[in-house]
Amino acid sequence: MMQAVARGWNHWMAGTAVAAVLGFFVAMAFGQDGALVAQGKQMFNDQGCYGCHTVGKSGTPIGPDLSKIGSQHSEEYLRRWLEDPKAQKPTAHMPKLALTKGESRVIAAYLASLR
Repeated sequence: MMQAVARGWNHWMAGTAVAAVLGFFVAMAFGQDGALVAQGKQMFNDQGCYGCHTVGKSGTPIGPDLSKIGSQHSEEYLRRWLEDPKAQKPTAHMPKLALTKGESRVIAAYLASLR
């Protein structure tokens, strides 16, 4: 009887440990995405993107409103667009910006979150 209880306890503990580890990794993954989006939002502002674009009620409506851009394009497409707009659309009015790959990546993560 004691062995059955011990075995049940061990299985419960093992299941709890697995759930805790999975929960930790899921939280870390979502936390990193949230941090990347927050960093991208800050970079969007620091780079002056709001000087031509609006997001919600903020910005200048010279270029397209980006409030829902993430529902229209993938993060990968947005990253490529930021790196070279004319390569994506030859008639684009947006200039090629002097962004690093990392800067393009975090701004694209922010833009992709806008839905």
